[in-house]
Amino acid sequence: MKKRKIYTGILLALLMSGTSVRAQEEPEGLYARSAVLMDADTGRVLFEKNGDEALPMASTTKIMTLLVTLENADLEGTVTVSSYAASMPDVQLNIREGERYRLKDLCYSLMLESHNDSAVAIAEHVGGSVEGFASMMNQKARDLGCYHTYFITPNGLDAQDEYGVHSTTARDLARIMRFCMENETFLSITREPSWSFTDLDGTRSFTVNNKNAFLNMMEGALTGKTGFTNDAGYCYVGALEREGKRLIVALLACGWPNNRTWKWSDTRTLMTYGLENYHLETVGDEILQMEPAMVEDGQEGTVALTADIRTEQLLMKEGESFRMEVDRPESLAAPVEEGEIVGSVAYYLNGEIMDLFPVRTAGTVGKVDFWWCLEQVLDRWI
Repeated sequence: MKKRKIYTGILLALLMSGTSVRAQEEPEGLYARSAVLMDADTGRVLFEKNGDEALPMASTTKIMTLLVTLENADLEGTVTVSSYAASMPDVQLNIREGERYRLKDLCYSLMLESHNDSAVAIAEHVGGSVEGFASMMNQKARDLGCYHTYFITPNGLDAQDEYGVHSTTARDLARIMRFCMENETFLSITREPSWSFTDLDGTRSFTVNNKNAFLNMMEGALTGKTGFTNDAGYCYVGALEREGKRLIVALLACGWPNNRTWKWSDTRTLMTYGLENYHLETVGDEILQMEPAMVEDGQEGTVALTADIRTEQLLMKEGESFRMEVDRPESLAAPVEEGEIVGSVAYYLNGEIMDLFPVRTAGTVGKVDFWWCLEQVLDRWI
């Protein structure tokens, strides 16, 4: 029984910890101080440059602002603008205190033109205050495993408080984008070329245009968000889907004025690297048949074992290796309950574990004891 408890602990620990394999060949000449190329389907990092260095992220913050809003608010809700929201610096929609807007319209303002006043108005509406909304953002970051990310503002303006600096890492930013990609409303809003709307009193009208040049730069571009502040420099996070491959690029500190185009150069370089160097390969499709385990002192001599392994498609490049390793017991001590974890099937990529599946007992086997023996004797006599 102790052995089974150890297996359970190991399985939980490994399944909760993320693993990544660094690409052996690295693109050269990147401008960004920190960069990550990620496989969106598995979360595997295909390339990184200082991927775990915490840096300010400017308006790439707004992908989390939109995600938290979509998960916690009705887009048809009415947002009333506060004086604080209206006071935000450029870039701004120039909303005014007391005006009322549909939340959905402000989300387009937030993502297409990156308006800072819209971000604060949204945060106050959804979280009750900027501080309350930041708490929701930070909780979501922890839920996604982004432990090196700290949000203070919903718009990404440079900020610092007693707990730290408004910042993230390229790896965490890519993780957040990976989750955002699963939200169809997020994709719809961020892909819209332009959006026109009025305030709810019909006194002012606006048209916002999408500033994400990446959408027209590469075939298969899905979504993305730019950012710039004095501390952060130019930042970008974007996603692409082509030939069955889904890639994410996250860039931090990618130049300062007059280096506005460097983020596009780095994005193209990393996306092209992923498309040209990695191919899709199906793994884990082997038919896994395990011999039953012997049961010591069991009312039956053996118990069947099962493992629900999953077929996966991995982005792999030449020279990388995959193997499946089965760890199953030869024997177990009775009693045995159905569904007990007694072993594991591990997927290894380049020698590092990437997925783990439990081996379970497929039946129940009681222990041979006095009462069971007595029952057998009585059955024969009677």
